[in-house]
Amino acid sequence: MKRVAFVPIRLNSQRVVGKNLRPLGDRPMMTYLLQSLAAAKNIDQVYVYCSSPEVEQYLPEGVKLLLRDKRLDSNLTLGEIYDAFISEVEADIYILAHATSPFIRTSTIEQAVAAVESGEHDSAFSAERIQTFTWWQGKPLNYSLENIPRTQDLEPIYVETSAFFVFRGEVWKEQHRRIGDLPYVAVTDRIESIDIDNPDDFTLAEAIVAAGLNK
Repeated sequence: MKRVAFVPIRLNSQRVVGKNLRPLGDRPMMTYLLQSLAAAKNIDQVYVYCSSPEVEQYLPEGVKLLLRDKRLDSNLTLGEIYDAFISEVEADIYILAHATSPFIRTSTIEQAVAAVESGEHDSAFSAERIQTFTWWQGKPLNYSLENIPRTQDLEPIYVETSAFFVFRGEVWKEQHRRIGDLPYVAVTDRIESIDIDNPDDFTLAEAIVAAGLNK
């Protein structure tokens, strides 16, 4: 089986300006995830999918740049990026990962890929396990107001972190989905689940790196 990872990168992010190349500790933020992918023993190729050749100088060993059309740099673009990459690079299993999750561990990625490769699952995604009192649409989601349980007895909720999605090629080609009907949930801890979406997230990531908690 051919297993290919791709990381869409654009340099015109708005909420955290320039975040992909912004220094986090002693190196650009995007290199954290890229190094984790490159170290995975069950991934054959890792690509950065970007319209800007300037990112190539920052790529870790084992990571290739595949240039994409600049029209894909819109913040409204989503599925078109997957269509474009898959049309250019053939694989049995794709690993779509986002550089905004810098602390995902290689072992977590490897376990997710192995789960899909085993045939027991057609896809996998990263998610944080939340076991607390949650609400949705004005009502309790995982408990009853008439019978409040202990926190440890609550039904846990799994929240997608968007760090990565692993899927067989046919899941996207036939269903146009990145999560199939038989997904494996790769549970991530609190640090792995950090997603840099706003300036406060970046500040938190800097504190994590400064304290060495990402190692």
